[in-house]
Amino acid sequence: MTEVLDRPLLHRLIDEAGVFDPEYGAGLSNHLPMALLALARLGAGESRLREFFRAYVADKKLLPARACVPWPAGDAWAGRLGQRHAWPMYIGLFERWVAREGVADVLAQVLPALMPGVGAAAFHGLIRTAAGVQAGHSGEVAQGLAHWAAFHLPLGELSLPASVRPGVADPAQVLRGLRAGTSGAASIAGRMRDAAAGGTVNRQSARLIVDAATPERLARAAAFAYAESGNFTALHLVTATRAMRVLARLVDGDEALTQAWRWFWQAYAHGVVAARLQPAPAVLVPRPWPELVATALAERDEHVIKLVDAAREQEQHYGGSEWHRAASRAVA
Repeated sequence: MTEVLDRPLLHRLIDEAGVFDPEYGAGLSNHLPMALLALARLGAGESRLREFFRAYVADKKLLPARACVPWPAGDAWAGRLGQRHAWPMYIGLFERWVAREGVADVLAQVLPALMPGVGAAAFHGLIRTAAGVQAGHSGEVAQGLAHWAAFHLPLGELSLPASVRPGVADPAQVLRGLRAGTSGAASIAGRMRDAAAGGTVNRQSARLIVDAATPERLARAAAFAYAESGNFTALHLVTATRAMRVLARLVDGDEALTQAWRWFWQAYAHGVVAARLQPAPAVLVPRPWPELVATALAERDEHVIKLVDAAREQEQHYGGSEWHRAASRAVA
């Protein structure tokens, strides 16, 4: 299915959304630009996009973004990764960098340093950056990169102990061997960070052979997990795997691409531990796609909108029934 987007309208709305802080409330991620893109891809017209915009700003009580702060001359751009207070510096830095060198060149340069913290803000830095790429909006790419950098979430080294060698091709086989997390942290990122303590998840996940089949296997496993559980963290794994597929096209070189997927798999495994997945009552009859899209278009819940959009795109790319079931779960 070919996307028919009114890009000038979408870009104007993303520009307007860019005046708000990337977080709201108690450290929750602002999804407004991502939801606008998803609605537009699903076929929303101007009146619906503007209606959603107004409602989201009011419902979430979005606040104006903090003023940009000049990046200190001579400082390495990666020197403040994971420092939340550095967001006003990172947004100005990435806006200028992307404007000067272009999205593709900047991503090729920064993704190797950002990928070790790809779970930042429950993958929202990754997801927002990919949304900017799909929207063709360089300013939104800068917003995503700034969020990713400031909330960078390293979960340990990828180097393997001598006793561990990759030998499993199916991620689901590794994931079944991981114990659910016990963290009491309120946020997904906090539970992922707690799951990294001791390195058990890293040692287990290191068994996976990361190859050309890994992206599809991770995507299908995420869709299956969400369809079976309706789990909020699993929902983020669905949208994150789509986002990672989008950005993977811009990673420079086969070796760097494999390494990027290794980092993503590490964060993904920690996300599954953090999710504490439990089966939910089955969605007995998946709803037809036109009905799913129509329901998502009328939604106020940004997560439902994004999930339906991502699932529809992933089904078009990979085929299979997991995506239809996941989208049906989202609107159930």
